[in-house]
Amino acid sequence: MRSLFVLIAVYLASTRLGVRGDSSVNDTCTQIAKAISDKSDVYWPVDLTGHYAEDVIHWASSSAQASACSVEPGTAQDVAVILQIIGKNKSPFAVRGGGHASNPGFSSTKGVQIAMSRFSQVVYNSATQTADVGPGLVWDDVYAALAPHNVNVVGGRVTGVGMAGFTLGGGYSYLTNQRGLTVDNIAAFELVLPNGTVTTVTEQSNPDLWFGVRGGFNNFGIVTKFTLNTFPQGQVWGGSITIIGDLIDKVNDATVKFFNTVTDPKASLLPTYNFLPVIGTEISLLIFYDAPTPPPGIFDDFLALPALAKDISTRSFLSLVTSSPANATAGSRAVFHTVAVETYDDTFMEAVKNESLFWGPRLALEGASFVSYDIEPFLPTILTHGTSASAYPPVRTKSYLPTNLYYAWSTALSDATMHDAIRQSAAQLTRVAQQSGQSLDGAPLYGNYAIFDTPLESIYGSNLPRLKAIKKQYDPENVMGLAGGWKF
Repeated sequence: MRSLFVLIAVYLASTRLGVRGDSSVNDTCTQIAKAISDKSDVYWPVDLTGHYAEDVIHWASSSAQASACSVEPGTAQDVAVILQIIGKNKSPFAVRGGGHASNPGFSSTKGVQIAMSRFSQVVYNSATQTADVGPGLVWDDVYAALAPHNVNVVGGRVTGVGMAGFTLGGGYSYLTNQRGLTVDNIAAFELVLPNGTVTTVTEQSNPDLWFGVRGGFNNFGIVTKFTLNTFPQGQVWGGSITIIGDLIDKVNDATVKFFNTVTDPKASLLPTYNFLPVIGTEISLLIFYDAPTPPPGIFDDFLALPALAKDISTRSFLSLVTSSPANATAGSRAVFHTVAVETYDDTFMEAVKNESLFWGPRLALEGASFVSYDIEPFLPTILTHGTSASAYPPVRTKSYLPTNLYYAWSTALSDATMHDAIRQSAAQLTRVAQQSGQSLDGAPLYGNYAIFDTPLESIYGSNLPRLKAIKKQYDPENVMGLAGGWKF
């Protein structure tokens, strides 16, 4: 039923936007349909099977666009054919993995929408302790497929997150304190280059592409397979706690104490300060410990607080991830932004409280349904698990904390208001951190959180010249520049 409603919406949108009348893009779609194998298909806005609707839909409705057609490639060779035709015709396109990107146009287009949904394999190799994973999956699917083998990978923390964009941007996980970022836990990529060459990228086979793809998103081609390092995974402990906003100061105190005192890499915490128009302020705590039971003392301050709701237990890793309420605002218009800081001290946490209490009620009057601030207290050692340089993070001698801002609303009329507000709020938090003595010069912003107009230098820092040189070498015709995203 959802697909039917989406189909109607995108069909009407395509008519309004004039996409169906774009003969050059339509010609590209037709050429692709004739050239690909029977493992792949092209769908049009009038498609009644639901494939087109599913191909263009996104977790955030503001990220979806009515494309001239959608293409579901089924093989890397067909991806190569598609890229060659797109490059020859200079047609705009986009690549959609799990569809969780919030920035408009980053994985959607009015041109050719490439949907990677048929790349849905998870193949575990016990001999190499790796798993081959397709880019069309969300992390829930990956964890479910690996669970029978009692192994895991470094991936997303909440339900519904696409594995491809998450991985290509860096990847912060519940397991990051123990094992680093997702880009630090990759063995190889299968990559289709802009000229149609299908290649396997490893640190040994191609150091430049190895550096660029890990954190550089889709600048160098389309990844059709990720080979991820695996490790044993048993039962874990944790879940979610919802706390009334009146206790925000106690949550702040407990969060600062956790950040300053907890050094156990198996422990992870994700406090989220939320404002909802009907409820007001609430705090959602996502708690994780990588064992059936945590040692005493680590989470006691949080567990002692009166809770509106509590779902904490010993469970599977998959159960913990899928229990998160992250899909509550799915289908809304939405935007993320981020602030990189050195520490979560009393001053910064008070600023987060103030920003939440200031913007929540005001933006509710402008149509906001959810105003959220996520605190991510990782250990300072998280970047020591990866020894090879990557596009992101540009600095590995020091780790920064990728604080996440997220706003959701219902109508396009509020887009500019929400975008302006989230920029102002991020700027204010950065000012407070700097004024309190935090040294943030060169602190990189996390590309998977940063708002769409963030300067590339703010994400990639001193890595940017090398990334541009690699891009020029492997994509001299700028084929990947026809797609949206962070472009070198």
